[in-house]
Order: sequence, then C-alpha cells, then structure tokens
Amino acid sequence: MFVTGRFPLLVAAGAVPLVALGATAPRAWGILGAWVVVCVTVAAIDALAAPRPDALRIGRDAPARARLGESVLTRIRFVNTGGRTVSLRARDAWQPTAGAPAERLTARIPPHESRTLDVGLLPRRRGEIVSAFVTVRTLGPLGVAGRQASIASEARVRVLPPFRARRHLASRVARLRELDGSTSLLVRGRGTEFDSLRAYVPGDDVRSIDWRATARSRETVVRTWRPERDRHVTIVIDTGRTAATRVEDGTRLDATFEAAMLVAALADRAGDHVHLVAFDREARARVSGASGADLLPAIADALAGVDARLIDTDWDAALAEARRMARRPSLVVLLTAQDDVTSSRAFLARLPGLARGGTAVIVGTVTDTGLAEAARSAGSMTEVFHAAAAEAALREAERVASAISRAGAEALADGPEALPPRIADRYLALKRAGRL
Repeated sequence: MFVTGRFPLLVAAGAVPLVALGATAPRAWGILGAWVVVCVTVAAIDALAAPRPDALRIGRDAPARARLGESVLTRIRFVNTGGRTVSLRARDAWQPTAGAPAERLTARIPPHESRTLDVGLLPRRRGEIVSAFVTVRTLGPLGVAGRQASIASEARVRVLPPFRARRHLASRVARLRELDGSTSLLVRGRGTEFDSLRAYVPGDDVRSIDWRATARSRETVVRTWRPERDRHVTIVIDTGRTAATRVEDGTRLDATFEAAMLVAALADRAGDHVHLVAFDREARARVSGASGADLLPAIADALAGVDARLIDTDWDAALAEARRMARRPSLVVLLTAQDDVTSSRAFLARLPGLARGGTAVIVGTVTDTGLAEAARSAGSMTEVFHAAAAEAALREAERVASAISRAGAEALADGPEALPPRIADRYLALKRAGRL
C-alpha cells in the first residue's frame, strides 16, 4: 500500500474545525483525532479498491550488448490480464551506473490490453548492468492511496569498452595497404614474400625482373612482394594495481583497452594472428583463434567485465603466458604501467627472457600528460613543490624506459589519447622494416 499527496491534504483539512473552535476548545483535539481515523479509513478503502498489480504481466526487450557512453533503448511491455482498467506508475529497477532516467513510467491500460513503454539507458561503467524487477503502483479510484508490488522480470545488458581509438584505424589501414599490395609501393626486401607478377614500369627495381617470365612474354615482367603474413601478435594487458591509477578522465586500464583493440584490429587486417590476455596473478580474459569480423566483438566481450585489482602482477606467470601464446617469431605488446624504478624491478628482471629468438617486444605505458606541464610550472611554494615532484616522476620514467631498451624491448609512453596510435604506428614500422 502507498498514499499519494492527496492524503496529507485530506488530513490537513481536519485542522479547519480545530481553528474554528479555537485552540483551547476541549473537543478540538478529539475532533482532529476522529478526522485522522476517517482519513486513514478512506485511504485503506481506496487502496483495497485499486486494481491488483499481480494482474499485470511484464515482458522485456533489451539489447544483449551496448558500448559504454552510448545510449541504449530498452522496452517494457505491460499486459493487463484483469477485468479493470489499470492506471499505473512504474519504476524499472536498474542499478545507478545504468543511467536510467529518474522519471517514473506512467500508463493507463484497459482490460486485456497492453502498453509498451521505453526506458532509455546511458551506461557509465563497463560490465553487466542488471534490472531484476519492476516496481508497479496502481492507483485507487479516489486517488488517495493504491497498491504497490515488485514484479520479478530480469533484464541484462553487457556494456562493452567504447573503442574510441577506432577513428585512427582507417588511416592506419590505408598505410597498411600501401605495404600489403593494394598500391604500387611493393618492394623486395627482408621480411617480404612473393605476391604476383606484373608488367615493368619505369622506376621499378631491376632486381625484381623475373627473366623466365619475361622470356615467355612480349614485355618485361617484374615480381611484386608484400610483407609477410601469418605472424603472431600477442597483446598482454596488465590488470594489477598500477592499472587502477586515474589518468585524465579514466583509468590506465581503460586506455590500455583502447590500445589493445586498435592494434588487434590493425594486425587482423594485415593477416596476422592475434592473441590477447589480461593478466595479474591469473588470466582474467583470454582471446585466441578469433579473426575477421569476430575478433573485435570477442575482445570487447572478454574485456567488458575486467577491472583492475589492487594486487601486484605476477610477471613470471604473465610473461610465461605470453611466451606460450607467441609460438613463432612474433610481436608481443605489453600494456602496463612501468614508470617507477622500485615497482618495475620484478618486471625488468624477467623482460630479457621474452625479448629473444626474433620476438619484437613493445612496452606501452599510459602516462599523465599533465606531468610535463606541471614540471614547468612556477609561482607559489606549492606549485614549486608540485613541479619538483613532477620532474622526479618524469626522470623515473626515463630511467625505466632506458632499462626496457637495454633488455631488448622498446618503450612507448604517452597519454591515453596518443598511446594507441603510437603503438599502431610502431607496428606498421616493424612491418615496413621486415621485422614482423
């Protein structure tokens, strides 16, 4: 049972006799008490006269998946199986991070009819958002009170990473095509394989002339070459405590997801095999064997429910997992936060074992772009101390980057927006140089 705003107005109306008789009248309080009893009785009768909420049947229509930050339209279908018209107000019980509207749903449903109401969501967090029930209120004929019930009806939406770095993919794919045979820029060199034969045009490398094919043809024929395919690109995402650091509007982990998805999409377009693992002390997500149109959905779905854990990453197990997945000379991309000498010692001690046997290793670190600006700030004593701390952090990051280079890997560090395209550009450079 619930009461509406009319109930306190009805009770307040009992104060009129009290004022008319005067505050000292002996019967004033008795009259007011009797009036309250009358109001409660009216509300109870009105609630009993309201249609029963259990006469309603609820159906759901919600997408299985949605991207973070994008609006999602869900629908609730109310079916009135009773013999009375139902005036209802309803609240869909989504969790706060689902971004459901604060307004209540309202509908008037005649007997044996249905109404479909829209509920728009704007998710603010990755993972699954759930609504387990719908709370329904049916109003009595007097509008003073009514009945309330929570009807079980579950809906789930899996919120995927947004992949904002997708905007960098088209330009990188165009550059990849220049290396991959869609233009006339195919050249012979280390790390390339035979593609096809075509007629010689001025400017072609004479070393690419195929003399046997030329002897059988009326024109000079040259061989074209393309970067080798079927390489293995292994992406390891660190989900330990350093991934929980806030950087600009998100966390380091969110930014590494963007880099991982961009590199994976580009490598798949290049014909390479992509493997991905999110790891701290155990594998939190793993994608291997997917390709083409299935790759990005598989990665997004696997990473949707992964959050940083406040524990140190087991680099022995993480790099062993990377070596197991990188079965051939390949590229390993480690997305982690290695910018402090003390916390990076375990990682640096085990990195040389990975960067061997023709395996190229890139260590990508998301940094706070405000550090460089803070290091140049001057003015008050507080700003000077902030500048000194920022300068020390930058020097620590440079020392770690030097240690990574000495271990045989390449360190790339940049802000959340700039790091994904930088890693993609380095992948293309390795392709161009024939190292992958």
